[in-house]
Amino acid sequence: MRVERTSIPDVLIISPNRFGDDRGFFSESWNFRRMSEQGLGIQFVQDNHSFSVKAGTVRGLHFQSPPHAQAKLVRCGRGRLFDVAVDIRRGSPTYGKWVGVELSFENGKQLLIPEGFLHGFVTREPDTEIIYKCSDYYAPECDGAVRYNDPSIGIDWKLGDTVPTLSEKDAAAPLFRDFQSPFEFEGSKA
Repeated sequence: MRVERTSIPDVLIISPNRFGDDRGFFSESWNFRRMSEQGLGIQFVQDNHSFSVKAGTVRGLHFQSPPHAQAKLVRCGRGRLFDVAVDIRRGSPTYGKWVGVELSFENGKQLLIPEGFLHGFVTREPDTEIIYKCSDYYAPECDGAVRYNDPSIGIDWKLGDTVPTLSEKDAAAPLFRDFQSPFEFEGSKA
């Protein structure tokens, strides 16, 4: 397994080893003991599976506030997507900055997004599946979002002329300037 830091040091790219032969491959996508040895002893309690029919489907930017904040480990089960994390920890040197990584079935990469970040993705291929672990259970009263195309964040979704497919919730999400973050920066945890 390879662990790489991104331009936001607490957001990590994890590339599990794949062991393949003429049948296909085997990969251990999460191992608590091995990850704890890397200083990443996150206890995940929920697995989610999202399927998007159309390329250009945007989901996010989402977060879950304390006391049910969530760290996420995101991977692509089929297809290809561009996964994004935005730092919303007040006082962080990277507050309001974003990092994005292409995740695909082929590359096998995963993105580890700690608590205190917005999360979103855009599908690059039809019939894309996203599988992700969460460190806390879904709590609707703690659910929140920020507009995916907020100009002050400036995420380059590489949509070109594609009109994204959005949920009503995501289309109506507030702008970053109107958002009060419930997270405070406490220094690096990774």
